[in-house]
Amino acid sequence: MTRSALRAWHAVHKWTSLICTLFLLMLCVTGLPLIFHDEIEALLDEDHPMPVVADESARVSLDTVLDNALAARPGEVGVFMSFDEDRPVVNVTSAPRHDSPEREMTLMSLDHRTGAHVAAPADDGIMHVILQLHIDMFMGPWGMYLLGVMGLLFAAAIVSGVVLYAPFMRKLDFGTVRAGRSARIRWLDHHNLLGAATLAWALVVGLTGTINAFAPLITGYWQADQLAEMTADYAEAEPPAELASIDAAVRTAMAAAPGMRPQFVAFPGGAFSTDHHYAVFLQGGTPLTKRLLTPALVDARDGALTDMRPMPWYMQALLLSQPLHFGDYGGLPLKILWAVLDLFTIIVLGSGVYLWLARRRKGVDARLLAAHGALEPSR
Repeated sequence: MTRSALRAWHAVHKWTSLICTLFLLMLCVTGLPLIFHDEIEALLDEDHPMPVVADESARVSLDTVLDNALAARPGEVGVFMSFDEDRPVVNVTSAPRHDSPEREMTLMSLDHRTGAHVAAPADDGIMHVILQLHIDMFMGPWGMYLLGVMGLLFAAAIVSGVVLYAPFMRKLDFGTVRAGRSARIRWLDHHNLLGAATLAWALVVGLTGTINAFAPLITGYWQADQLAEMTADYAEAEPPAELASIDAAVRTAMAAAPGMRPQFVAFPGGAFSTDHHYAVFLQGGTPLTKRLLTPALVDARDGALTDMRPMPWYMQALLLSQPLHFGDYGGLPLKILWAVLDLFTIIVLGSGVYLWLARRRKGVDARLLAAHGALEPSR
C-alpha cells in the first residue's frame, strides 16, 4: 500500500471513529442490560400469576376480548391485538382514533380463557428508559436516523481499522502486546488486539443496529411498495362503516397458513394495515421462522382473505436484525457471549479515545519543547 493510500485510510479511521465513538459508547453501555432484558424484567416485575380456571384449554372469542378491553376505554377503538407466546394472554392496544400517535395509545392485557383483564406489562420502568435511550435517545425518528448514521460510520471505522492493521501485523505476531514499551504503545496493542477479536461481532451488531435504526423508512417503503400492491383494488373503495369479526378474520388467516400462529393483528386505519383490512401477521413455530412474519390481509367488510405473501427481502432483513442485535437467538449462553464482546468493544472505544488524546498531548508537548528551545539564549 502506498504512503498516500495509508494516510487516506488513517484519516478515514480517525474521523469516523472520533465522530461516532461517544454515541457508540452510549449504545454499548445501554445495550449491556438490554441483552438480559428478559432476565432483568423477570426480577424487577411483580409476580402476576395467571388465575386457575376449570378448563385450561378453553378460549373465548377474540371479539369478546376486544369488547371487554374497549369497555374499559369508552370512546376508543382497537388499534392492535397481539398474543403472548408463553401465556394465554391477548394484548389489546386502544386509542381515540385508529391513526392516533403512540403517546395516546393504551395497552391492556386480557385472559384469553375468560376474557377478564389481567396485569399488563409495565412500560415505564428503568428498562423502558434504557431501551428508549438506546433506540432513539428520546428524540423520536430523527434520533433513530442519527444513530443509524453513527452505525454506518462505525462500520467504516471497522473496515478502515482492518486495512490499517494488516500492514501493522507484518512487523509483529498477531496478539503481540509490547509490555516493555510506553503506556501509549501498550494501549495501542490492546486496542488492536481487542479490535481484531471483536471484529466480526462488532460488524454484525453495528450493521443490524443500523438496519433497526432505519426501521421507519424500511417499513414505510414496504407500505408504499408491497402493501400498496396488495390493496390496489381498494384504492377507490370507501372504508367499511362497521368492522367484521376479528375472531373470524384471525381464523381465516390461520386456515390459509397451516402450522402458523398469529403474532399480532393491525386494525383497519392503522400504520401497518389499510383503511379496508385487518392485517394478520403470522409467525412460524421455530426460533427462526417465528421472526419471519407473513402478513395476511382480510377484508374488514366481509372477512374474506384478499392476499397473503411472504415479506420482501428488506423486511426480512429488518425482522431478523432485531433479535440478532441483542443475541436473542441462542438463549443465555449466547447472551453471555454478547455481553463479553460488548465489554471488549467498550474497551476498544475507550482506548481509541485515549490514544487520540495521548497523541495530541504528545504533539503539544513536542511543540512546547521546540518553542522553549527556540526561546533559550544561545550559548
